[in-house]
Amino acid sequence: MITGSGFSEIAKETGVFTQESVARVKKKGSHVLIGIPREIADQEKRVVLTPEAVSLLVQNGQRVKVETNAGKLAKFSDKDYSEAGASVVYSSKEVFDADVVLKVEPPTLEEIEYMRQGSCLISALQLGKQKASFIEELNRKKVTAVAFEHLEDKVGGMPVVRAMSEIAGSTVMLIAAEYLSSVSDGKGLVLGGITGVPPTQVVIIGAGTVAEYAARAALGLGANIKIFDNHIYKLRRIKQVLGQQVFTSTIDNYVLGQALRESDVVIGALRAEKGRPKIVVSEEMVAQMMDGSIVIDVSIDQGGCIATAEMTNHSDPVYERHGVIHYCVPNIAARVSRTASYSLSNIFTPILLQMAELGGAEEMIFNYKWFMKGVYTYRGSLTNAHLGRKFQMAHKELQLLLAARY
Repeated sequence: MITGSGFSEIAKETGVFTQESVARVKKKGSHVLIGIPREIADQEKRVVLTPEAVSLLVQNGQRVKVETNAGKLAKFSDKDYSEAGASVVYSSKEVFDADVVLKVEPPTLEEIEYMRQGSCLISALQLGKQKASFIEELNRKKVTAVAFEHLEDKVGGMPVVRAMSEIAGSTVMLIAAEYLSSVSDGKGLVLGGITGVPPTQVVIIGAGTVAEYAARAALGLGANIKIFDNHIYKLRRIKQVLGQQVFTSTIDNYVLGQALRESDVVIGALRAEKGRPKIVVSEEMVAQMMDGSIVIDVSIDQGGCIATAEMTNHSDPVYERHGVIHYCVPNIAARVSRTASYSLSNIFTPILLQMAELGGAEEMIFNYKWFMKGVYTYRGSLTNAHLGRKFQMAHKELQLLLAARY
């Protein structure tokens, strides 16, 4: 038995042992059929591949099927895709019958049923929110499922998370400006400042990518910003990338509470590596804020870091609590669906070209460790939703070792 993989310990607990796989046959340069379904999730307006990306893939010998109106909400027409060389299909069942299916939101059980045996799915999987039946259905269809929210690049970064965070950070200040205006029954303030008038006060909780781009936008408009985070290295990094001596502080209840009382805009941008973020803004702190102030909790998709934050949607995005306007929409990037679609397309087009060159998703797994980081089910082998991530990671490591040996 292979040692050091973590599998032996799990095998003892579960009674599951490995079986040697047969020698693999290389299929370099094969054609890959790619399916782009229309998103059915409420208010999801993004699409993973743009017509320009489809054209590039087709020119490199790949085939692409696009479900009708898949790009409509991102302002890409069926004609755009057809002229790029894609086949526009009119049923979900047909578009899911592909070697590789790319979508934004996790598929439904019905959509998984449409997928062909042994195909590859690249989408957000949001495993923390899924039931066991979701994983079991993927395993039953022997789908290689890649969670793009966990996908890493060659240097260890997370390109999809980074791209969507950049968009969210840039967009939150536009949202704040909208709800500060008198047109939206806000405080009647311009986000920023003009000569002779004190600038808007912005508090940013967190010092990651969202905070960086929110800070850039706020500073560009002339606002005063205060950034809070408990990681000193993140605070040091954000000061360096902003190139300015901005106010930074660890999350201290007294200092944070004072900043909140003086703030016009509060951005919650804490992300948790595991579980949900810690609540750092209590309801009492919110109650002491000025009437008409804006709270935008970007981390609401993980549970939020502000006690009064409750998930909303694009149709009904705001509510008022203690006189403070709350905006807590989880998929902020969908507000700018065309920009977000181009960003996703730029990430996945090179991956698809590599995948086709190597001969499919399996070859990507066996050749590139960085791609494997996002894979959560592999051909259905051994993976069990009840055994958890430790088992899955040990199994993936084992598959690599077996591939190298045989």
